[in-house]
Amino acid sequence: MGDKQVISVLGCGWLGLPLAEQLVKAGYTVKGSTTSPGKLELLEQKGIVPYLLNLTEENQQIQHLPEFLAADVLLLNIPPKLRSDGGKGYLQQMHTLLKALLESDISRILFVSSTSVYQDLNRIVTEEDISFTDEKEPDNMLLQAERLFQDREDWVTTVVRFGGLVGGDRHPGRFLAGKKHLPNGDAPVNMIHLDDCMAILYRIIEQEKWGEVYNACADAHPLRKDFFPRAANSLGLTPPEFDDMQETQFKLIKSQKLKDDLAYVFLHPDPMLFF
Repeated sequence: MGDKQVISVLGCGWLGLPLAEQLVKAGYTVKGSTTSPGKLELLEQKGIVPYLLNLTEENQQIQHLPEFLAADVLLLNIPPKLRSDGGKGYLQQMHTLLKALLESDISRILFVSSTSVYQDLNRIVTEEDISFTDEKEPDNMLLQAERLFQDREDWVTTVVRFGGLVGGDRHPGRFLAGKKHLPNGDAPVNMIHLDDCMAILYRIIEQEKWGEVYNACADAHPLRKDFFPRAANSLGLTPPEFDDMQETQFKLIKSQKLKDDLAYVFLHPDPMLFF
């Protein structure tokens, strides 16, 4: 892809902002959205064309959406916040976006998703295992959101399902520090560092890997009872304590398809070395 490509990054937060910066430095024209008026100047300072957009509000904060979507590629990077309302608000936002997209010239979408879309199968999980979510949890909000943008004639979508996001100001030592009687200590963690998130999304755009679904997690999967206490100790915080349990619910996310298709080698393959 050449430097004349226009990329719109919907959600310039923990991941979207540094990635947008990287794309600008690589010669792309980048539009970036934020829900915070105070962040507009920051985006502009970094060479990003700033837009104030909030898909939850049918008011002036959505009126510039058609202009924002005047681009070649949309990087869709809105955290679903599934715990607050079960994902209903998130899905409503996606429907609002879909309506605007149908009237745009966007031809490629890069959808940032999560490995939380998979069931706990107590084994290695690959992209094909989404069939179990279809069977056991057909109303899964995140899966519904993914499929709003997949398999359409209007554009082609690649979905990247990231594991637990760490790096930057997201330190795993704070996640469970001081907590006691935690379950699933023997479950493997599925983590990915910010540096790898950025590198993977950038490589998908550069290599034009469209119409794909990729899992993206670090190669190593230490146990929760080993990983989180060490992470907390690295910050001088009280380490969490896990109960011994006879049964453990888990999924071990495999990213082999991504590594093969993109010839990708993880920058941070071992979560125990994240801190």
